Parts: sequence; structure tokens; C-alpha cells
Amino acid sequence: MTFDNLLIERDGAVAVVTLNRPKVLNALNNQTLLELAACMAGLQADAEVRAIILTGAGDKSFVAGADINELAALSPVEGQAHARRGQLVFDAIEQLGKPVIAAVNGFALGGGCELAMACTMRLAAETARFGQPEINLGLLPGYAGSQRLPRLVGKGVALEILLTGDMVSAPRAYEIGLVNRVVPAADLMAEAMKMAQALAAKAPIAVRFIIEAVNQGLDAPFAVGEVLETSLFGTIASSDDMREGTTAFLQKRKAVWQGK
Repeated sequence: MTFDNLLIERDGAVAVVTLNRPKVLNALNNQTLLELAACMAGLQADAEVRAIILTGAGDKSFVAGADINELAALSPVEGQAHARRGQLVFDAIEQLGKPVIAAVNGFALGGGCELAMACTMRLAAETARFGQPEINLGLLPGYAGSQRLPRLVGKGVALEILLTGDMVSAPRAYEIGLVNRVVPAADLMAEAMKMAQALAAKAPIAVRFIIEAVNQGLDAPFAVGEVLETSLFGTIASSDDMREGTTAFLQKRKAVWQGK
């Protein structure tokens, strides 16, 4: 796959996707959103890819936000369509069924913070900064930031971030649960690759089902989540990978996953 605004690299079972608009701090415009959707769909369909790292070009920015030039020209109808289009792209990333690790190398603001939150996990360079500054433009988040943020950090902290528009440092982001780890900037991609390779070595069907169980069960009543888990457990019990995993454990050897 080749794109104008994305770079795609492969390292075994890990794909690295780099948002490549460094002159505008990797701001998300419509073209980039469309390319991101096509890229992720392609990686989802590629059985050889088992984990994905998403990062930004340069050392200043992961994604500094949406393209303000495009936002400023939107009519109400166009604004609603624009927000929904971005939500669908980010929903697809969240529900990809493969781990997507955001390697946040700098500013993750507005749409950039929303993109990071849609990923399975977030690693941040110690110099990274997060925020939802839409309030300063007379706007609110449009790519589900008002929904994912409180689910990650809690209502009170989310409202503080959303209503002040202030940036959050990487250590503070870790403290409130917005990111999984903070690492030295020089080590960010190496640490992200180490995590991605570890996840890529796990059973693919189990990975997909765990992501589905958490995503779908999080906002459901507990009993409904239990039913979902039971259904997925029953389905996976018929898989070759489950037989391989249990047999390998009993035989004290490393399992060889087929994704079947």
C-alpha cells in the first residue's frame, strides 16, 4: 500500500504506520483520514500482520489536531458529516481486532488525542503533550473525544481537560490513565516495537476476542458482558489455536499459532 500522507513499514508481523505531514505537525485533513481508513482496512485483512504501531513523522508531533482550514469552512450539515466520518475511521481502528499501539512522539492534540485514544494502547515519549483544545476555537471534540476521554480518565478529569483546553504532560497523562507507559523519547519506537512484537506473538483469535469483549462489554450491564464473554469463550473453544495452546502447555513447548 502506498499513500501520500502515510508511510507503511513492515517488521515481521508488525506494521508501522507513520502519519507523514510534518510541515503541518501531521494535522488530520480529509485526505489523511481517508488514507488512514484504507490503510487500516488493508492491514486488518492481512493475516500476516498481527500488531500495528501508529506514530507521527518528526519529533515534534504525533498529530497536532484536525486541519483548521477545513474546519473553518464547514456548514452545519458539513460539520456533522465531517465529525461522523472521523468517528467511523477511529471506530474502525478501535475495533480492528488487532492491537494498535499509539507511539505518541510529541503533540497529540484535538483529533490527535482522539486518534491515540482510539488505539488499543498508548506509549508516550516523556516530551509528549496531550489535550483537547477545541474549546479555544469555540468547538467541542468531533471524533468521539468527549466519549472516549471520560471512559479512560473519569468524568471529572475529562471535563477539566475538555473545558480548559489545557495541555497535559506525559507524566500527568500516565497518572490519570490516559497512557499506558511513558518512556524516554529516544526509546519510544524501540519500546513500541518490543510491545508490538510481544502482542504479535500471542494467539490471534484470542487477541481479537479479548479486544471485542472489552470494547463491547465496557458500557453494557455486567450481566450482558458476561453473556458476551461466555459466547466468545464457547466459540474459541472450537478453534485450532485453543487446541494448540492447551496441548503445547501440557507438552511444555511453545505454541505455534495459526489463527484458526
